[in-house]
Amino acid sequence: MRDSHSLVLGVSLIALFCSLSFASQQPAQPASQAANMPQQGAQAVPPPTAGQASTEQVQKGQSLFATQCAFCHGRDAEGGETGPDLTSSELVEKDLSGTEIGTVVRLGRIDKGMPPFSLSDADLAAVVAFIHDQKRKMESHAGRRRTVQAEDLRTGNAEEGKKYFHGAGGCAKCHSPSGDLGGVANRFRGLALLERMLYPWGRKAGPASSPATATVILPSGETVMGKLAYRDEFVIGLVDSSGWYRSWFRNKVRFQVNNPLEAHSEQLGKYTEETMHNVLAYLQTLR
Repeated sequence: MRDSHSLVLGVSLIALFCSLSFASQQPAQPASQAANMPQQGAQAVPPPTAGQASTEQVQKGQSLFATQCAFCHGRDAEGGETGPDLTSSELVEKDLSGTEIGTVVRLGRIDKGMPPFSLSDADLAAVVAFIHDQKRKMESHAGRRRTVQAEDLRTGNAEEGKKYFHGAGGCAKCHSPSGDLGGVANRFRGLALLERMLYPWGRKAGPASSPATATVILPSGETVMGKLAYRDEFVIGLVDSSGWYRSWFRNKVRFQVNNPLEAHSEQLGKYTEETMHNVLAYLQTLR
């Protein structure tokens, strides 16, 4: 319960900070312009844009986007520090003349850390034009796949995945559908579930962040134990209980590595495209 309150408080503070930061960058609105802005809780109706946007409007939108939106969504609207890629956004896909984008911009998404923005009709139309222009450019790059689509993760056969899980894959030796994997499809969905299945240590962190430990026996007979930090065909390295990194040439010492996730590393080389998607399909049934 304490963690839930902490998370809510953290999101609220981030949203407040973003609101204050962006507000400090906004120029004062003329009274006539402020009258056009939606009141809190009111439905935001963005200005319509007719036809293809002009080059000048797109350039103006690019400039506004760079100063107001790029920190989160990237300068090219392809995703940034905390904001999603808008060129592949479902909301942008559904947007007609700013109807979807405008509402989000003017009302914000406080629960996700996005504050509302008080843009004039002309400025909002320019931002909308820039986002759609970026989307068109990205879609014109034939064959360029920048993200994993939901359809890509629905090609497997759950029954075949179950057979592989309990048979040739050897997954059932360590995992139980009714035990540690019970409800896994509710905890992780889509790409997150696939990444968890393939890289339980964290895809970006890499295998070095796994819970593997090492025991090294020196020529003197001294035994050194710690968290495995490095291993290749020549060197073995660990971080000992004092926090010191120590390494040795493998041919000069005896060592043993205990890595509970070793089977996952080995499995990466065994998966075919078909078996990987079949196992994923099976895991998606464990709710």
